[in-house]
Amino acid sequence: MKKLVLSIIAGSAFMVSCGPKSVAVTGPKYTSSEQLAQGKTVFENSCNKCHQLPDPAKHDDQGWIKTLSRMAPKAKLNDDQHQMVYDYLISVNKK
Repeated sequence: MKKLVLSIIAGSAFMVSCGPKSVAVTGPKYTSSEQLAQGKTVFENSCNKCHQLPDPAKHDDQGWIKTLSRMAPKAKLNDDQHQMVYDYLISVNKK
């Protein structure tokens, strides 16, 4: 019984550490140069805390949606920050 309780606690801790997937992004929303600059700042300051910044060309639009839905909760981005980072990354890819 003790092993069962410990495994449940460990599983719960794992689920909490992974956090919920963010679903903020469905497509571009912020397009002004000021908003894209904010997205770049959030990207550079938040993502760089845990790993090197990925090349924006690494993913297409859908690839960034999937990647950011997984990473935004880990970086503790709110929905607006998540959206701004996405919009910045896809704007750089379009150039």
